[in-house]
This record gives sequence, structure tokens and C-alpha cells, in this order.
Amino acid sequence: MHLKYSSHPKALLVLEDGKVFEGKAAGKIGTTTGEICFNTGMTGYQEIFTDPSYFGQIVVMASSHIGNYGIEENEVESDGIKIAGMVCKKFNTGFSRPRAQKSLQQYFEESNIVSISDVDTRAIVRYIRDRGSMNCIISSDNLDIESLKKQLAKVPKMEGLELSSKVSTTKSYFYGDEKAKHKVAVIDYGVKKNILRSLAERNCYLKVFPMRTSLEEVLAFKPDGIMLSNGPGDPGAMPKDSAFVKQLVDTDIPVFGICLGHQLLGESQGISTFKMKAGHRGINAPVQNLISGKSEITSQNHGFGLNPEDIKKNPNIEITHINLNDGTIEGIRLKNKNAFSVQYHPEACPGPLDARYLFDEFVTNIEKAKVSKKQTA
Repeated sequence: MHLKYSSHPKALLVLEDGKVFEGKAAGKIGTTTGEICFNTGMTGYQEIFTDPSYFGQIVVMASSHIGNYGIEENEVESDGIKIAGMVCKKFNTGFSRPRAQKSLQQYFEESNIVSISDVDTRAIVRYIRDRGSMNCIISSDNLDIESLKKQLAKVPKMEGLELSSKVSTTKSYFYGDEKAKHKVAVIDYGVKKNILRSLAERNCYLKVFPMRTSLEEVLAFKPDGIMLSNGPGDPGAMPKDSAFVKQLVDTDIPVFGICLGHQLLGESQGISTFKMKAGHRGINAPVQNLISGKSEITSQNHGFGLNPEDIKKNPNIEITHINLNDGTIEGIRLKNKNAFSVQYHPEACPGPLDARYLFDEFVTNIEKAKVSKKQTA
């Protein structure tokens, strides 16, 4: 057992519109800024904090207790913490899980993550839900509200920001068994480790490419399929990347996009994206598969979505999934190309396995494309 409780200095959370919340410092003493968002999941804080899609964001955790099961270093989604900061009700500086190696407090201190606890997270979540996404600042070393407001005013808005280049790999690397049946090129916009594991489990050998890779380099790997990964930022601020995705789609190699990859697939076909009021972040979002009629409990993390009006004007795009809470688009398929995508995270297993079939469908598309290629050779 590793239980430890101690007093913490005062900290402030100041929102872009001037709203102030007082609490206690958690993690590193200091100041941090970013777009505030909330996650409604009751578990999985490690996965959330290390998900590259959260880069540049300060996450409000709706669950009451954070840190109570510590940190297990094999259960992270990237090479380190990617959030800009964290807001919670109760921050546990110890932990009670035997398998954990360290406390969340230690993990945050090592990664220079400034956070705030002992605030009314229910009130904050309702506030963001009603007023929409906005920037915020957390500070435990500067309690001058006017000074913090001036600092916050200089922080750029998420809309219009390209952030994937901050988290994408700088060098290509391989993942899985090189003797596997299929070869998949993964375009890394901020890929989660479990996406790679999910593909490797399905007899795929992966080469993970930086986001600004050339088409020639990808094709030199001779991939049987292409995965467009998740990632942070505004897809509308990535015209070069959506143009690259169009090149990939036009090769007729099977393509599967997740989250930002889904948005970029849409952008590549002339479908615009829009900034959502508060976004979807949690592990309990109901989604209906319009093809099978079945519903899934899904894990989500996105603040942008595809414009349904643009899809209605494009006869080559079929909507395959919708969100049952608000009707937003959760999946598309290209009728004239071998490509499909979903807005949510099938690798995250909140259902727990409701959406894993999507990886199987991708592999099936790969196998069908191989058969078709042999028949036309």
C-alpha cells in the first residue's frame, strides 16, 4: 500500500471569459495554459493523460477521484504525458494498486505537469458544456488574477492550430512481426499505442511514418493497407496533410482512418470540418452503425467534426455511423474508393469490445484487395 495525503498550496483556474475557480495545487508548482475540455470517463486517466490527441489541452476529469490507482508504465498510450494540465476534484498523492510503479503526483512532477484539485468539477463541466470550449490558465505560483488574464489573452485558440507535428514521430519505425501476413503503413498524426497493438494482433506488420512523409516513401514499403491515425489540433489547418491523404486514397490501397485520420479523410474529399461547442470526450458515447443497425458504446476524444451538409452534396460518401446523443457523424465510407473511417476510438475498448470489428473489417478489405490484385495481374 502506498497511501499519502498532504496539504497543497493554493492554485487558481482562470477561464478565457474571466470566470475564476480556486483550488489546491497538484503536480508541479507553476503555470500552464491550454484549451479546457472535460472527460466523462470514470477510469483510464493514464490513457487520457498520455493520448497525443490531448496535446495543448487542459483536461477536467469528471470522475471524483484521480490518482488512486497510481501509474503502471506499461499502460500508457505514447512516450509520455501529452496533456497541458489537469483539473480534478480529489487528487490522490498516493496509490493503492500493487502493480503501480509510482504515484500520479510523482509522474506529474517528472513530466512538469501543472494541475489543480479541490475544485467543483461538476460546476466546471456544466460551465464548459453551456458556454463552449475556451482557453484557460492554471497557476500555483502566480495568484494575481489580472496578471493571469493578461497571460491567457496571448494564448492562441485551438481553432486554426496545427498540432500533429508536435507529437508525430520524427523517424519511421517498425512495429510487430516482420513475418506477418499483411503490411500496413501507419501515418502518425499522434498515434496511440493500442492502435498499433490492435493491428499487430491481426497479423499485420507495421511501418509507422512521420506525418510529412512523401507518397514515394510510403509506397516503397509496399503496404497492403494504410492507417490514418488520431492526433491533436484543427484538421482544417492541415491542407497539405489532407492533400496527402487524397493521394493515398487515390492509390486504391485500403485506407482506415481514426479520429483526426477520419477528419482528414473527409477533408481530402472536400468535406469541411467544424469546431464543436464542447466536443466528445469519454468512454460511454453511444454510436449506431447504420449498416448493421447495431449500437456500440464507444471511447471518444475530439473537438472537431465533419460537416453533414457537405456530405449530402457528395454522392461518393456514405455515412456509416452516427452519435446517438447529438446526431453528429461518427463514421463514413467512400463508395468510389477503398477507404473508411470512424470518429471514435475502436482500440480503446470501453464496451469493451463493441468496436473492435472495425479492425477486422480493415483486414478483410486488405485481403479482398489482395485477391482482386491477383485476379487482374
